Amino acid sequence: MSDASLPVTVSEASLPATEATSPRFAAMDAWASPDILDALLEGQMAAVAAVRPALPYLAAAAEAAASRLRDRGRLVYAGAGTSGRIGVQDGAELTPTFNWPRDRLALLMAGGESALTQAVEDAEDQDDLARQNVAAAGLGLPDVVLGLAASGGTPYTLACLQAARAAGALTIGIANSPGAPLLAVAHHAILIETGPEPIAGSTRMRAGTAQKVALNLFSTLLMVRLGRVYRGQMVDMVASNSKLRARAVRMLQGLTGCTPDAAASALFQADGTVKTAVLILRGLSREGADALLARHHGQLRQALDAL
Repeated sequence: MSDASLPVTVSEASLPATEATSPRFAAMDAWASPDILDALLEGQMAAVAAVRPALPYLAAAAEAAASRLRDRGRLVYAGAGTSGRIGVQDGAELTPTFNWPRDRLALLMAGGESALTQAVEDAEDQDDLARQNVAAAGLGLPDVVLGLAASGGTPYTLACLQAARAAGALTIGIANSPGAPLLAVAHHAILIETGPEPIAGSTRMRAGTAQKVALNLFSTLLMVRLGRVYRGQMVDMVASNSKLRARAVRMLQGLTGCTPDAAASALFQADGTVKTAVLILRGLSREGADALLARHHGQLRQALDAL
């Protein structure tokens, strides 16, 4: 083979950590299937463990986000490829789990909705489109924008955070590679060092797992701080079908010690809203319950303490 036909190589030292080759998995294709799975599981467990050093930074980001989102503002997820899809999944679960208002959630995905199920060529490189998406969403001071990129250098995600920050939004960046540009432009930088992937560059593995864990922790803590969890229960859940109504009745029984009939009656008066039903069971009218919750920014614990 002549020198002219040799493949062009890039020094791994200049690549993001997620693009490096892991010697641990160099001969993986020659292993027995159980050995492959055992090694992959080992990598997944290491990815989860890699989140622990980031906990203080996740906590600080969630506290700052809660301050912005207490009464208004939107929670926005921005990303491309695997990271973008993980962000979309986390955001999409907030409404059914915590009754987070749909109009206070925005999902900026490189390539749009079609990129959720298939690769969209060059979408992640379109920084101009990212700035257009941020402008079209009208992001600003009350909003919180969370950008995810395993490499931390994805142009679309980087441009989303830059434009959102310039517009006054609070920005949070999650990346898996040290020194990532995304971490430099975010108000809250969260590095989760997962190292090389079992399959070089396939960030759906270690980096993706760590991102999913980090988002689970961040969004759950955020909802707790916003009063959407009380005594380990999803008290902002709206009982909109028979399964959820049965769950709400059990929840009310556990929280107040009332009978099933009393719980069902309070839930009916509250139009299926658990927090309001709890206060009705404490003797308030529907209007009084809603007013008390409003005065305490939806915090049921504070509302109960005020009675």
